[in-house]
Amino acid sequence: MRRVYNFSAGPAVLPVPVLERARDEMLDYRGCGMSVMEMSHRSKDYMAIIANAEALLRELMGIGEDYAVLFLQGGATLQFSMIPMNLIHDPATQTADYIMTGSWSEKAYAEAKKIFADVRQAASSKGVNYSRIPRQEELTLNPGAAYVHMTSNNTIFGTEYHHVPETGAVPLVADASSNILSRPVDVSRFGLIYAGAQKNLGPSGVTVVIVRKDLMGRNANMPVMLDYQAQAKEGSMLNTPPTYAIYILGLVLEWVKEQGGVAEMERRNIVKADKLYAAIDGSPFYACPTEPASRSRMNVPFTLARPELTDAFLAGAKAAGLVTLKGHRSVGGMRASIYNAMPEAGVDALIAFMREFERSNG
Repeated sequence: MRRVYNFSAGPAVLPVPVLERARDEMLDYRGCGMSVMEMSHRSKDYMAIIANAEALLRELMGIGEDYAVLFLQGGATLQFSMIPMNLIHDPATQTADYIMTGSWSEKAYAEAKKIFADVRQAASSKGVNYSRIPRQEELTLNPGAAYVHMTSNNTIFGTEYHHVPETGAVPLVADASSNILSRPVDVSRFGLIYAGAQKNLGPSGVTVVIVRKDLMGRNANMPVMLDYQAQAKEGSMLNTPPTYAIYILGLVLEWVKEQGGVAEMERRNIVKADKLYAAIDGSPFYACPTEPASRSRMNVPFTLARPELTDAFLAGAKAAGLVTLKGHRSVGGMRASIYNAMPEAGVDALIAFMREFERSNG
């Protein structure tokens, strides 16, 4: 068997020990005689799995009891609609503010506009092709807004918040799909955090929502499956949840804890990102389009001084076992996603290939 270094933005690399554990438990989960994929979500064995996943997430992120933890379906994209439906309870008097930092904030804003017309852009870095995060002083916030929405890491453009925006008494909502668990976060500064699992948490199919309990139940006419309060009341089991995805998520959380927790993930991510950015900045052959102060530790875009060599770079990288490096069409070039599960050796291998490619083609 040959494992490659997978730099995909998502679904993304998973820790090898997690995959090995899932393999060993595939046919017989801890002596119960069946796979997790086969067991009832109401069974004692599965109830322990989902309870353990919630407990681990609360422990690793320091989530207080004043927050509900939900395991939902529909990806972060469904949350683009669920958030305004749940949090704006009086559309006649309330609006919401969106900080525009890339494609995903654009999509979130567009979905909110379908539900409530009076949704505002509080700031945008679109004028510089989303190459940086708007600064605090650039935000034009409405103190009467129902919430302020941000995307904490932007996979396509390779930017990331390295601060938490100040929003006063207005709840801050964060799409943390691509950097959750990559660094310590003070959850109490947010009204709601949501994340598709397929980057740092586990496989696709489950979405984590961490929502302050006083923000739930504001809209009495919600469809039941889209109602945070109803989902919390039923323990994320209004219908059959994505059982296997939640099981793998729990294994990933166990792995993070065993490695030393979120602080250790941050230390490793800083090392990996610093190495890769240094290799890019230290060569005239490569360039990174993002402002240094806004650079993501999770997604590193870079281009070649000779763009006509991009296809050759990608083909050579694939032959060397470095896959899914093609950049998004909005930015071009390459993009290396180096989430928690990407080992430092993978970044070292990419840097070595970059240097050899430059030597041969520079």
